[in-house]
Amino acid sequence: MRNRKLHNFLIPYFLFLISYLGIPNIAIAQDSSHIRISLLTCTPGEELYSTFGHSAIRIIDSSRLRSTDPLMDVVFSYGNFEFTDNSFYLKFIRGKLPYFVDCQSFYPDGDDPGFESEYQNTNRGITEQVLNLDGAEKINIEKALFENIKPENRYYKYDFFFDNCTTRNRDIIINNDTARIIFIPAMPAGTTFRQAIHLYLDRNDKDWCKLGIDLLLGKPCDDVMTTAQSQFLPDNLMMTFDSCKSSRKLVLTKTELCPSAKQKTSFFIFSPTLVFWLLLLIVVVFSFNPAPFARNFLLSFDGLLFFSVGFFGILFIFMWICTDHSLCKDNYNLLWAWPTHFIIAFFVSSKKNFVKKYFGFTAIFLALLLLIWFFLPQQMNNALLPIVLLLIYRSTARCIMPTNTLNNAA
Repeated sequence: MRNRKLHNFLIPYFLFLISYLGIPNIAIAQDSSHIRISLLTCTPGEELYSTFGHSAIRIIDSSRLRSTDPLMDVVFSYGNFEFTDNSFYLKFIRGKLPYFVDCQSFYPDGDDPGFESEYQNTNRGITEQVLNLDGAEKINIEKALFENIKPENRYYKYDFFFDNCTTRNRDIIINNDTARIIFIPAMPAGTTFRQAIHLYLDRNDKDWCKLGIDLLLGKPCDDVMTTAQSQFLPDNLMMTFDSCKSSRKLVLTKTELCPSAKQKTSFFIFSPTLVFWLLLLIVVVFSFNPAPFARNFLLSFDGLLFFSVGFFGILFIFMWICTDHSLCKDNYNLLWAWPTHFIIAFFVSSKKNFVKKYFGFTAIFLALLLLIWFFLPQQMNNALLPIVLLLIYRSTARCIMPTNTLNNAA
């Protein structure tokens, strides 16, 4: 009986020692780094460069003691650029602008306003996902980030779709995570790059920016994204981190550090579609007016129209051939924006036969283009339809216009 009592006493005591002493020691052996790493996802802002949001990596390291702070709490942000260079715009247009990674304190620290306050002051929200990593993985990520901010390493060639602030963060985390991670798509199957960015531009009422982007980005932008490629958008990376499959859960906790302000409703009615249809209507009305001032207006307008369209055609070729922007290649907007219009603009009043043939061919070709407009390999911006109709209308007018009318500068 005594042995049984001793046995009943020793077993719980022995189990208590294992749970109290053994398991914590095992956990400490696994992660004694005193590091916490999290992914920060920031909501879109009002400026075009912030329309798609932002991602950053936050590191809290209590092992790096400083005289002023009990722990290190910093944020690493990719996708920064400087305006100080006199050749900024030329480098930006050509895709050769160097971007860099920056490191700043999460909270205000001396002259550093702090990452959190910068986003709070612009009414942008911040969501934090604390990552489930072991000690070695955390140390490797921290080392990689501090290696990247060295002067000789911090600059890199930026690519909005394939090498931006979000993809850099993903690659550093995934490359140092030993777990086999399978990402779940954050967008419906078949979504293209263009459709993805349209979601953000439409949501923020940036119709003119949407038109400009659609003008410059060619057919590669209409490629269907893979799950990894869709992670160029911060929201997509955040969602795939939440839902990914692996040997362990990638996200431990998810917290909204700063609530996002409600997006302002835009009341700007002069969208590209409205402006271009009104322009077409005005030109048609003037074309039925026999007064000399109307004919002079149409002559000046035709010259400006074909000059502008030709200029855009030259710009499209420049962005295709002379820049490093891979998604500006194979631009189908050249089907209506012919660079030759830039030259023919100086001959709109000419009565020469080749000029009339040029306008006649333009009208026929663009009419055929309208028939296949919605079936082109590249998604065209529908706000351009009235511009194409305007080119057809004015090309036809210049083609069939009698010689004596041409002499009167019609």
